[in-house]
Amino acid sequence: VVRGQTIDVLNVSIDQFLGIPYAEPPVGRLRFAKPEPIKTPNKGIIDGTVVNGRSCLQPYVPPFFQFMKNQSEDCLVLNIWTPNAGNNNTNKSQLKPIMFWLHGGGLSMGSIYEFPNYNGTALATHDVMVVTVNYRLGPFGFLYAGDETAPGNAGLYDQLLALKWVRENAEQFGGDMDRITIFGESAGSQSVSALVLSPLAKGLFKRAIHESGVLLTNKKRPYISKTEALDQFKVMANHFNCGADRNQWLQCLRNVTDYEELIKTFPMNTCPALESTELLPEINAQNAFIKNNFKLKGLDIMVGVSRNEGSLVSRAAYNWMFDRDINETDFDVLMNQLNDRFKDIDIPAVKDYYLKGVNTSDSQSLKHTFYDMVGDVWINCPAYLYARQYGTKSPDSRVYYYEQTYQSKNMINVGCVESTMGICHMADLPFVFGVPVMDDRNFTDIDIGFSRQVMQMWTNFAKTGNPDPQWLEFLDKKSNTSATKVLDLNPLTDKHMFTDLFAERCEHFWGNYFL
Repeated sequence: VVRGQTIDVLNVSIDQFLGIPYAEPPVGRLRFAKPEPIKTPNKGIIDGTVVNGRSCLQPYVPPFFQFMKNQSEDCLVLNIWTPNAGNNNTNKSQLKPIMFWLHGGGLSMGSIYEFPNYNGTALATHDVMVVTVNYRLGPFGFLYAGDETAPGNAGLYDQLLALKWVRENAEQFGGDMDRITIFGESAGSQSVSALVLSPLAKGLFKRAIHESGVLLTNKKRPYISKTEALDQFKVMANHFNCGADRNQWLQCLRNVTDYEELIKTFPMNTCPALESTELLPEINAQNAFIKNNFKLKGLDIMVGVSRNEGSLVSRAAYNWMFDRDINETDFDVLMNQLNDRFKDIDIPAVKDYYLKGVNTSDSQSLKHTFYDMVGDVWINCPAYLYARQYGTKSPDSRVYYYEQTYQSKNMINVGCVESTMGICHMADLPFVFGVPVMDDRNFTDIDIGFSRQVMQMWTNFAKTGNPDPQWLEFLDKKSNTSATKVLDLNPLTDKHMFTDLFAERCEHFWGNYFL
């Protein structure tokens, strides 16, 4: 039994349940392990009214993320907002579609308590049930020890277990387990793609929305190989003086109580997701859609990006170049650092392509060029190639694609200066969660109208698989043309569709790197 509260939002009654545990606390022997389903029955009443609940352990990285005061290793909880909890009518037609949210943060930061962004109340007024999920981060979620009790990707297993919990309990909250749309942003969006590609998640959801990120690696190597992951494990064991006996290392690390030190010694690779595992057999771009024999049939997907994905991402990953002028030598250093992360980039070819016509003695021009490159290799091209392959291999599915070309002035609060950085990574979040609608003092009328429109599209997609009658599908299945259609997501352009927006960069230039 969960005690929630009913709140009146935009003249709609929404039932809110915060901090519902969906797994056994991942502590002691369960640190680094796959989560275990929560043992029922819970004798007491769960208090679902606590606003500042437990976030998973994480570092503090301003200005991109809020400081989460209440952190705990026991953090596997979810929040639910539903227009329908009081309705005990099990009539299927009364049940609401479910939108299941996975937050971003490089798999090392973030929380469902980052309000106002992940507050699902405004979205729930569109007649859907909204669920947001905490999952383990950093070493707690992604340490790999080559051992069944520390198999790597524990954080992704958390997401999978939460999805199963929602399916099992949906009806009690008035939700329809057969109409679940999973959606997420950044690392949350990469997680969505992992669930789409994972045989273990087959049949658990009906639709998927990917906002700025998919897990798709270049053809030559994974994000992180098992050997590299075991090296990380060894570095941590040595750091905590776990001794020479490898068999003792896991227990030794499970006994560590200095969380901050644990987090510090685990490199913040923005994607420590391991492939070639039961959960993720294949995320190599070349093979992901060929070798996966699971049925993609019937899964509708939406994929989108912001116009200037690379700027805020560069600010987070290559901070040193941000507050100073850079020259060509610095640019080469940045290129090498980018290659350290993605490996096997043909640096001379990439420089030729991106620096064509650029004034290389101008610092701002060099920065913009680097941002464009980072945006393409990190987010734009993996997303484009994923959507293109998905649509080709699963012709029964509908695929929609957008590029957001508008943002609120409040993006300055997360370090995005529009005049020099453009439309940044994360620009979609306030609009998707209706922040302007709930907080009209700090947003313009255009922001408010746009947020209403975005929420309408997202919830339409969750209900029917079609976000908007004017939004054309990414691939035209009826004609023989291979041209792609991308919606210009902007309140000022009236649903304009771009044709072949990413083809030149992603197909012709980066295509060979990924495929």
